[in-house]
Amino acid sequence: MKRRDNRNVAKRFLHSYLSSLISITLVLVLAGTGGLVAVNASGMRDYFRENLRLSVIFDSNISEERAMALTDVIATMPFIKSIEFISKERGTEEMRGILGEDFLEVFDLNPVPISADVQVKSEYVRSDSLSMIESEILLNAGVREVVWEESLIEIVNKNLEKIGLVLTIFTSLLLFISFFLINNTVRLNVFSKRFVIYTMKLVGARRSFIKRPFIMNGILQGMISGFMAVGILSGILYIVKRDFTQLYELLDPMLILYLFAGVIAAGVMLCLISTWIVLNKVLSLPADDLYY
Repeated sequence: MKRRDNRNVAKRFLHSYLSSLISITLVLVLAGTGGLVAVNASGMRDYFRENLRLSVIFDSNISEERAMALTDVIATMPFIKSIEFISKERGTEEMRGILGEDFLEVFDLNPVPISADVQVKSEYVRSDSLSMIESEILLNAGVREVVWEESLIEIVNKNLEKIGLVLTIFTSLLLFISFFLINNTVRLNVFSKRFVIYTMKLVGARRSFIKRPFIMNGILQGMISGFMAVGILSGILYIVKRDFTQLYELLDPMLILYLFAGVIAAGVMLCLISTWIVLNKVLSLPADDLYY
């Protein structure tokens, strides 16, 4: 009979511990996912900005050799990330794909100019910076015009700023909610042992002696939950890499490692702080309040 009671107690303890562990892990995964988006938001923002390209249109009477030489000159400018030369033949083929095979029949001469697609560094993708870049490129003899969509640039920048603000608020809320969820989970776990703690007080155990096993258990629980959360987040990243390769390439590996370390540290610190707070509260409770 006594052995069966011991087994039941062990099962209840194991069930309580695992439930607490899983709850903390899921909360850390939730916070880690928000953090993953937040710490890589800069790379994603740069990706969208740098995909807004400028078109450099060369004079109609310029030779391809001269246009290619000008392309190399423009490529050396500090604000240029990359540049791609578009020959008249290639431009014509691209226009055929857009307007149809017979679009040249209405023209006496091929109107498609020699051009170059310019990818600007993300920090320069603003209306005032692009106007300066346009002026710099037009200083080169042989360049007729630089084409870019000012309204589109402004819309993209405004939307990216709004998305950044929403992500900041969302991540902050996640961290705030995570703290309270973990705190409640640890509080329930410690509070369920309030009679054991009170009994230890009655036999003269010091506060430090009573706290020590709970603190160590909290640290261990936070560490295990942190590693489990990192494992789940790694699985999520693997799926992203497998199914969304372009999105995965935007992520910074070093930032991901720092985030994983932060998730483990957050699990340990939150469990430690919550355990400390709840222990101090339970140790200060009068005997009558232990039943409520």
